[in-house]
Amino acid sequence: MHENTQAPWWRTATGVTMLGLALVGIFYVLREHFGHALGALPYLVLLACPLMHLLMHRGHRHGG
Repeated sequence: MHENTQAPWWRTATGVTMLGLALVGIFYVLREHFGHALGALPYLVLLACPLMHLLMHRGHRHGG
């Protein structure tokens, strides 16, 4: 089989930086705009469903 020697993207310097910036942004939105963020929660859940469907089907290895 094939060995994966490349580190996952979230363990690279760019990945850690992007995750850190995302956490700071999420903290700011929840801290300053909690009422607005709470109002958008149902839409975010509905948006998460098709995104999870698309991203999780990549692991089935169809066609290989």
